[in-house]
Amino acid sequence: MKINFTLNYKEIEIEINPLMRTLDLLRKEFGLFATKEGCGDGECGACAIILDDKIVNSCMVPVANIEGKEIVTIEGLEKTERYGILKKSFEDAGAVQCGFCIPGMMMAAEALFRRHKTPTLEQIKEGISGNLCRCTGYNMIIEAIELAAERGKEIW
Repeated sequence: MKINFTLNYKEIEIEINPLMRTLDLLRKEFGLFATKEGCGDGECGACAIILDDKIVNSCMVPVANIEGKEIVTIEGLEKTERYGILKKSFEDAGAVQCGFCIPGMMMAAEALFRRHKTPTLEQIKEGISGNLCRCTGYNMIIEAIELAAERGKEIW
């Protein structure tokens, strides 16, 4: 099946199996390896992407479902000023330990900021609730998002 979609601000047309997972498409066809496979069941958030302004687990999205849609991965987010604020905030808050969950957590934070310019603590907790982290205990990640909210309030 031929599909058309936007990937990290670039128009794409590709002939692909419509039943392939979007996670596999991103990793195997486009070399976007920061989108990780964790559980493969949509439970951990390691493969989080933004699909038409909503955060989704790419391991749960068949390629047929991205026809005509816009996808942003962490590699696409890296091209923005917003990423710089998130990255520095995660570093300054000590929120990066092993790093495996961080691309998904940053995508969750980006999706959160698209909905709430200055999110409350409860909104932050809800915003990252689909992402698992085994290292930080979440407090440092929450602090990083609060720090990013303050630093980026002019651009969110």
